[in-house]
Amino acid sequence: MKFVRFIMKHAALASVPKHIEHFSKFSPSPLSMKQFLDFGSINACEKTSFVFLRQELPVRLSNIMKEINLLPDRLLTTPSVQTVQSWYIQSLLEILEFLDKSPDDHKVLGEFVDTLVSIRNRHNDVVPTMAQGIIEYKEAFSHDTVTNLNIQYFLDRFYMSRISIRMLINQHTLIFDGTLNPIHPTTIGCIDPHCEVGDVVQDAFHSAKMLCEQYYLRSPDLILQEMCTKKKNHPTSIVYVPSHLYHMLFELFKNAMRATIETHDDSNNLPPIKVLVSLGDEDMSIKVSDKGGGVPFRKMENLFSYMYSTAPAPQIGERTRPPLAGFGYGLPISRLYAKYFQGDLQLYSMEGHGTEAVIYLKALSTDSIERLPVYNKTALKNYKVSQEADDWCIPSKEPLDLSRYKVPK
Repeated sequence: MKFVRFIMKHAALASVPKHIEHFSKFSPSPLSMKQFLDFGSINACEKTSFVFLRQELPVRLSNIMKEINLLPDRLLTTPSVQTVQSWYIQSLLEILEFLDKSPDDHKVLGEFVDTLVSIRNRHNDVVPTMAQGIIEYKEAFSHDTVTNLNIQYFLDRFYMSRISIRMLINQHTLIFDGTLNPIHPTTIGCIDPHCEVGDVVQDAFHSAKMLCEQYYLRSPDLILQEMCTKKKNHPTSIVYVPSHLYHMLFELFKNAMRATIETHDDSNNLPPIKVLVSLGDEDMSIKVSDKGGGVPFRKMENLFSYMYSTAPAPQIGERTRPPLAGFGYGLPISRLYAKYFQGDLQLYSMEGHGTEAVIYLKALSTDSIERLPVYNKTALKNYKVSQEADDWCIPSKEPLDLSRYKVPK
């Protein structure tokens, strides 16, 4: 019996490239926040969701799995990246088992929910494991600008794909597991139709404040101001995923607190962190301002790079690392959360003063549409970028010696 299972397992693994090739020929189908909301509240049908996901999830998985194979061989062969690949292969195979099963069978629908939960749990550590793979690669091999650009391009797409896959899985499992969220009974899956931004700001700030006080024994205060052009004196709310917004704000608050305390280490009074929330006709904007000394202009690009971190890299499972530092992935992944529904996260810094971070979100649920990577010829070209000569002069660190140009008298 064990031999039969061994043969079947290896036969399934052997078919993986064929499945990836097939499903990667299809483009993912982006959904809007309104579609997520309408389906979860008005047209919720487990059979419809099952039929959609058993096709859509293999498409999203296969599109990004094609791109994993375009990474440098030295990165692909690191133990951590191979572990992540094995998780994706296993998850793809598990979903493919449902392709020929009947959506009218309640047992099948229940098994599908259980499988999705299992896949979500398996992928919980994808971000730190992939980050560990990058560390293993950086420690073992020299890397150049072109390779760094390729890795940056891939990881933005890889983590965005992961966000989208988890969104689909969370919506299905939360809506169709038969239970109601007692803490947030009005949510549709993981979406809050009336997400009060001020409340999320307060939650994220207090979580960051607790960490900050554990480590530094003090923390700056918060000044929150809300502006709404339509409903004055009302809490500012939009249709959004509170956990996504919390993730972005928590990261910004951690950075702002750390910078503020380290800049004003000798001061008894810490300048507060100011947050301005503004809701207009098209955009919801959240500005987080600190007086943490700012960042030099030349270092701004590094803040969103996966290949750069100012903090010592932690090991997976490490419990003793400083709570306000990590792999350096907080800002780039926070920006992906903002971009996922067509928003953005931008930083503006004044060295010697402080930094302003602005989260831009779509005010309307019809405009909040998934931003999804697709594997095609354009994507392929981005992995074939070559190092070319700069068409701008690169200044020397030493000033030009003009004495050798003197005309003899």
